[in-house]
Amino acid sequence: MSDTTRGEGRTGDGTRAVRAGLPEPVKHEPTLPGPVFAAHFHLPGEATGPYLYGRDENPTWTLLERAIGELEAPGRDDVETLVFASGMAAISSVLFSQLRAGDAVVLPSDGYQVLPLVRAQLEAYGVEVRTAPTAGDAQLDVLDGARLLWIESPSNPGLDVCDIRRLAAAAHAQGALVAVDNTLATPLGQRPLELGADFSVASGTKQLTGHGDVLLGYVAGLDAEAMAAVRRWRKIVGAISGPMEAWLAHRSIATLQLRVDRQNATALAVAEVLKQRPEVSGLRYPGLPDDPSHKIASQQMRRFGCVVSFTLPTRARAERFLQALRLVEDATSFGGVRSTAERRRRWGGDAVPEGFIRMSVGAEDPEDLIADLLRALDESAG
Repeated sequence: MSDTTRGEGRTGDGTRAVRAGLPEPVKHEPTLPGPVFAAHFHLPGEATGPYLYGRDENPTWTLLERAIGELEAPGRDDVETLVFASGMAAISSVLFSQLRAGDAVVLPSDGYQVLPLVRAQLEAYGVEVRTAPTAGDAQLDVLDGARLLWIESPSNPGLDVCDIRRLAAAAHAQGALVAVDNTLATPLGQRPLELGADFSVASGTKQLTGHGDVLLGYVAGLDAEAMAAVRRWRKIVGAISGPMEAWLAHRSIATLQLRVDRQNATALAVAEVLKQRPEVSGLRYPGLPDDPSHKIASQQMRRFGCVVSFTLPTRARAERFLQALRLVEDATSFGGVRSTAERRRRWGGDAVPEGFIRMSVGAEDPEDLIADLLRALDESAG
């Protein structure tokens, strides 16, 4: 029975997440085999076959890559997925495998805070880097002649959204490739490959795995030649996932739909409550009907994510608020089952106010979480 046949009937996100990437059933074998710890494999004779050396392939990666591919591009057997040691390893693999000296790339000016470091390295290699904000499809204005367009939608941490279909069509019309950072949305929130992207890239560290215990990244793509270059880059750099991390990620994907639906519903409830607080400004959540991103987001996203951002009047107020929280951990990253929040300016890389808070809504009871937020807001007012 082929993988395509096994995928028939998986129309629901929950069913797909629970079954994604599982091998054919074999009597007395586990439904999800344990991690394969192997640096090398038996290889008599000619060096042929799927598993030659542990830096190139691993059976545990294979199952995880198949699972992610089924989520990113359901019903397609031409998608290729590669897992990496981290989200930044995945991001770097696309940028540095596709760009050459003299090429131009368009990055978001409001994207992930490590992108300025990436920009400096690209420019050192002779790549022209252009930037524009995510909102208003502003990247279109600097697209002319670019080799690659990098989209981050929703953007992190500002939660702006761009029209991925429109940008992808414009980029392809002039021969540019398109990569979308899908970390914040997850494949259950949006599917960039279906929206026209050549690459869907994400940090699996976040909501995809959801427990804050795995560093992982992946690239999914439909162009065989482009993905071959990404695979070659992974081999050269050696930015591979450990088998234990890959197994933990695959295990965690089974609960993705349950976690995502709970977290997204609570995030909307949190945003609606925060909207009523006078000390809160700049509130952003794409799921709010009056959010600037909502119209475009609702056209290309099926779920709006677990991250809410807002600003408190001062740095001191924001720090008092974070210290007063009992159910929300003051930690970076996002997407985990335990709620986290942080003052993003402490890292120095985001152009946000001193009191800007990025909150990742977890899987706690909504009533308990909201009560904790409101109590902390009250206590931090003094």
